[in-house]
Amino acid sequence: MILNERDTRHEHALQIGRQMMTAARTAPKGKGIDIIETALIEGEHIKILSDVMIAMVEEHGMKFFLRDADNILQAECVVLIGTHEKAQGLNCGHCGYATCESRDNGVPCALNSIDVGIAIGSACATAADMRVDTRVMFSAGLAAQRLDWLKDCKMVMAIPVSASSKNPFFDRKPKTT
Repeated sequence: MILNERDTRHEHALQIGRQMMTAARTAPKGKGIDIIETALIEGEHIKILSDVMIAMVEEHGMKFFLRDADNILQAECVVLIGTHEKAQGLNCGHCGYATCESRDNGVPCALNSIDVGIAIGSACATAADMRVDTRVMFSAGLAAQRLDWLKDCKMVMAIPVSASSKNPFFDRKPKTT
């Protein structure tokens, strides 16, 4: 049997995406409380995500969403990482409030944000170890959050994955239309 890399690339990228989700799951968490959620999308779901990103530009005018919406279409898959909102009860003040109870509604617990960041770092390190290209995208994560693909999660980030000869997620040109 002869296996050409081009014939196995997509499945290989999906397997790495699955390993990235495991890395996010096993990453250290504040107080050891796991409120991280992950998912992997591919195919038509990437197109749906791209379409939502384009529609969001009309609402907020952030043109880089257009570039990113086009850019994720070059991904084999996209890993989503987010967190459920849960105050950790430490009264640490990192959120800007003296106590967890004094936080205004909608202000995230800083430890939740830190947990997402650590999970993203672990996922991207796994991808780098496997020599695939990624980029953390706030824009695609916000669109995935709007789609509620990680049920009731906040601070969702997206990580497109590519196994191509040139990283499509860098050297990007602004897109205006």
